[in-house]
Amino acid sequence: MRKPILLGILLSGVAVTHAQAQDVTIYTYESFTAEWGPGAQVEKAFEAKCGCDVTFVSAADGVALLNRLRLEGGNTDADLVLGIDQNLIAEAKAEGFFAPHGMDIEAAAVPGGWNDDVFVPYDYGYLAIVYDTQKIATPPSSMEELLNGDASNKIAIQDPRTSTPGLGLMLWIKKLYGDDAPEAYAKLNDRILTITPGWSEAYGLFTDGEVPMVLSYTTSPAYHMIAEDNDRYQAAAFSEGHYMQIEVAGLTKKGAENPKAKEFLSFVVSPEFQDIIPETNWMLPAAATSKPLNPVFNKLVQPDNALLYSSDEVALNRKDWVAEWLEVMSR
Repeated sequence: MRKPILLGILLSGVAVTHAQAQDVTIYTYESFTAEWGPGAQVEKAFEAKCGCDVTFVSAADGVALLNRLRLEGGNTDADLVLGIDQNLIAEAKAEGFFAPHGMDIEAAAVPGGWNDDVFVPYDYGYLAIVYDTQKIATPPSSMEELLNGDASNKIAIQDPRTSTPGLGLMLWIKKLYGDDAPEAYAKLNDRILTITPGWSEAYGLFTDGEVPMVLSYTTSPAYHMIAEDNDRYQAAAFSEGHYMQIEVAGLTKKGAENPKAKEFLSFVVSPEFQDIIPETNWMLPAAATSKPLNPVFNKLVQPDNALLYSSDEVALNRKDWVAEWLEVMSR
């Protein structure tokens, strides 16, 4: 999850040039680097360990990170990329931008396990429709109810071409409806107020009161309950299950030549890094923390069924599935 405040739009940094060999440049999404996100704490903690300088360069959201690497054609300043998810790792590997991590990642602990030789998980969560209890008395209890509900209760979602949660929603519906997904998209289209490039813009509209529902995560309400002592915003539990997202970090081929970049990749599965994630990125830790999570996390929606496509299946079909989505949404 990303911090629920409207953040800056699209790219927020200029790529760093002439980086020193012992410095580390990390591409990530914009909410990670916001003053209230995990970036500042992560940077401080790692710099204290490595004696190096960490520079974050941000894009709107996770899919935009991969798009940026494609635009750079492999001539990138990034040593690491932090923020694509499991849906994109097969495509990312096929592009040839990343190097094997060469790590023992037994410390990683995500549902279903993890054994990828290039990407390291740093958090995970479940997509959800988060709603304003002051505006919606009876939230949808299934995707079917959302699609067929009151069209006057609008939702803000993210674009699957630029956003990992936006891509996740498309895959969630595709997983549930298969060949009938276009009909489901058409019903959803009637509910949509706006489609934003990234998560931050959509959630900002929601917390500003512009829309009563938003595509986010089951963990999103934890922020409001912990940081604001407010249980106004809640996630709807869907009977069919929730699509799971695992966010990952990977070394670029440039970063593979930088010992400090390799050190950072090991750092992401350490308790020191993992302790930062739950109450700044508002996702679930992908490895052991040094202390239990805040009890509020036990009050959140706990999906009975985790929905997931393999990254190979997404890589094979994403272009066609996105085209199918766009054909319906542009009507």
